[in-house]
Amino acid sequence: MARPNARLELIRSSRLHLVTDRQLCQGGLPAAAAAAVRGGVDVVHLREPGLDAHDILRLALALRESAGVGAALVINDRLDVALAAGADAVQLGGRSLPVTAVRALVGPRLAIGASVHGVEEAVRAEQAGADYLVLGTIYPSRSHPGFAGSGPSLVREVAARVSIPVFAIGGIVAENIAEVIGAGAQGAVVVSAILADADPGEAARRLRRAIEGGEKQ
Repeated sequence: MARPNARLELIRSSRLHLVTDRQLCQGGLPAAAAAAVRGGVDVVHLREPGLDAHDILRLALALRESAGVGAALVINDRLDVALAAGADAVQLGGRSLPVTAVRALVGPRLAIGASVHGVEEAVRAEQAGADYLVLGTIYPSRSHPGFAGSGPSLVREVAARVSIPVFAIGGIVAENIAEVIGAGAQGAVVVSAILADADPGEAARRLRRAIEGGEKQ
């Protein structure tokens, strides 16, 4: 198992994150995640709010076995599951335990990500001890119908105010991922752009190529 500083560095230097949604997978979530990791995903976030702790843990262990060799594993919201599964990080949202409380509980055992939606919230999360930020919603997305998205300008504003890595989320696809990289995001977080594709591995490769193209601009 990686040391805490190695875990954190893996996430900080990552470029492409996948958030799970088992309803989208055509061939099962562990298999889809493993294919995505082979295609270029660095970090897999387990976010399945409809499952209880027992089922989330079982799925986390399956993901660790299938995709964990090449990617970091993040558990969304459930600190207990993150610890039980030996995850690399826990992702905290507005309804989760506060970053300061989680840091006091786990110290350096886990990296801590904070989901934020604006500049001041991002600054507060960094001050509270978050190791990285997931920022959204950037573009219109399936999970936020009717919301036009904040656009890459929000990425630019947040990246200018914090010193920890910012990962953009929300409606990101191969056609727009270079925009968020160009705006200062360390990387991007996607769901359907990979899991809704019949070939998750190839979808991940397209996104990685687009990221590399954005770096060269």
